Amino acid sequence: MDEALKPIDLRRVKTYPLGERPSKVSATALARVWRQGGAFRDFLATLPDILGAQDFRGVVAAMVGARRAGKPVILGLGAHVIKVGLSPVVIDLMERGIVSAIAMNGAGPIHDFELAYAGFTSEEVEPMLRTGEFGMVEETGRILLALSLCAAAVRLHLPVTVHVAVGTDVIHMHPSCDGAAIGETSHLDFRLFTAAVAELGGGGVYLNVGSAVLLPEVFMKAVAVARNLGHAVTDFTTVNMDFLQHYRPTQNVVHRPVAGAGQGYALTGHHEILFPLLAAAVIEDWEESRGESSR
Repeated sequence: MDEALKPIDLRRVKTYPLGERPSKVSATALARVWRQGGAFRDFLATLPDILGAQDFRGVVAAMVGARRAGKPVILGLGAHVIKVGLSPVVIDLMERGIVSAIAMNGAGPIHDFELAYAGFTSEEVEPMLRTGEFGMVEETGRILLALSLCAAAVRLHLPVTVHVAVGTDVIHMHPSCDGAAIGETSHLDFRLFTAAVAELGGGGVYLNVGSAVLLPEVFMKAVAVARNLGHAVTDFTTVNMDFLQHYRPTQNVVHRPVAGAGQGYALTGHHEILFPLLAAAVIEDWEESRGESSR
């Protein structure tokens, strides 16, 4: 440069009126102050109509709308959901006719069984691993039938499927483990799960709650098989709920399956807080809609 650099003259910058600017937040969408003594529905109405709260309402509407239309609401549950004490909430949704199918990874039935059989679960890993006793509890390896969430599914005649990666669960270390039986039954459950996924088109909902890898992969493959066989798995809703949003649930649940074919949501928060809130919101709308339809 031949001349010294001179500062830009900001007096020449062009402006325009605020009223002409596109804006993402309106005063009408802001939160309202909570007043003591209100109902749960009143609390939900105080949430801002923005971002996560807006998505939360969208998920509630999708789940209630699915059941009103006779379409499935499928829960894909990571074992963490059971470990943090949410089985009673899930069972209640099943009993009310809101949840129509359950899919779990291999650890799910283990924690389900231990809670029902012994009243506790989730061993301390580090000290037991040092002594070679981790995962070696006799009852867990010998008795494979869960007596709570799984038993409720049987009682209510609802499908519950288990999708196993061999070597990931403590029962795979036991002398009684039968790899051939695990593989055969897990593959059968994949086929059953795919049959449920094939019914999602036209307003169904699939929620992946707390599975970062296995169930999102299984779900995407089930969608692929269902579409390959001619099922119109379109116009449906997917939800990933976790306290961290991982790559596979984001891609294989929220984005890819519903690309051009539906709506995907990501709800971020601790399961032990967020899932009961979602259940309560859905129950209120669902029971109200059932009351209106019976009048």
